[in-house]
Amino acid sequence: MNEFPSNPNPEEVEEKSSVNLEKNPYSPQAKESPYKKLADAVERVRDEMALIMVGQDRMVNLMIAAMLAEGHILIEGVPGLAKTLAAKLLARTLDVGFSRIQFTPDLMPSDVLGTSVFNTQTTEFEFRPGPIFSNLVLIDEINRAPAKTQSALFEVMEEKQITIDGETRQMAPPFMVVATQNPIEQEGTYRLPEAQLDRFLFKIEVDYPDLEEEVKILSSFHERGNLNDLSVIQPVMTAADIVAFQQMVRKVHIDQKLVFYIVKLIHATRNNPDLFLGASPRASINIMSTAKAIAAMRGREFVTPEDIQYVAPAVIQHRIILTPEKEMEGATSLDIVTKLVEGLEVPR
Repeated sequence: MNEFPSNPNPEEVEEKSSVNLEKNPYSPQAKESPYKKLADAVERVRDEMALIMVGQDRMVNLMIAAMLAEGHILIEGVPGLAKTLAAKLLARTLDVGFSRIQFTPDLMPSDVLGTSVFNTQTTEFEFRPGPIFSNLVLIDEINRAPAKTQSALFEVMEEKQITIDGETRQMAPPFMVVATQNPIEQEGTYRLPEAQLDRFLFKIEVDYPDLEEEVKILSSFHERGNLNDLSVIQPVMTAADIVAFQQMVRKVHIDQKLVFYIVKLIHATRNNPDLFLGASPRASINIMSTAKAIAAMRGREFVTPEDIQYVAPAVIQHRIILTPEKEMEGATSLDIVTKLVEGLEVPR
């Protein structure tokens, strides 16, 4: 499951004018780097998930990067592509609290956040926390609940706290929401509000496996008999480990030229004739934080343009809106972002 590239040095990076966004084999080289412990832990997580999950290397990499960057992810794909399985596998590799919420059209905000219940013995109201009070929360089929329930997630996803009955309750670190959804065109779904989409660090689109990967899936199912048995997965990170790694990621160095590179990319979305709405400053911040996470996962303590190009499509694609004319042509947000990234001059 090695997708990341070998560690480049700054001189080699500056000579590159373009980077393949998808072909990124993982091979951390900086053995003396203080980030080697983080890279080794990430590799163990990937190895554990690979015991059951076949392929989807990019999705796994971005899920781990989002966790290290203290963000949330939205995974989109048709049924049967292991979206839920991926979230459950990640949770199994982490020794943290895990809860799952199945969103349905009749789900109420109190079913997610919790509610105050009257205690007849104490004659007082007691708050009973909902399933959102956990470290890693899987929200399955988030687009099947109406806007009222989805809006209950606004505060907790942005500020990692919940205000109920005038009292604010903080979420215990680490806190991460992994949401899945089926394509909007399917019956019985609701479009997520733009404000909610903007709170997701990444949107990851899951595609069908190729021929070789699907053969491996069938072979694994034949040998194991039950792909839902996750007992073989062992936890490799504790909550304290994750918090410590998150602090390390914040300290990863990024050159001022690369900061300007990120800003130019975001501004290009705001001045593109094919886009009705460009990306917000939150997108700039998220690209920088996730590029730092990718650099740390590669065992480095500095960001390269390659790190930025790797995360940019997943950070931007759900934050922009195409013009009606471009939508009629069949273009997608990912197409536009990929073209912008490939066309932007790499800092030298």
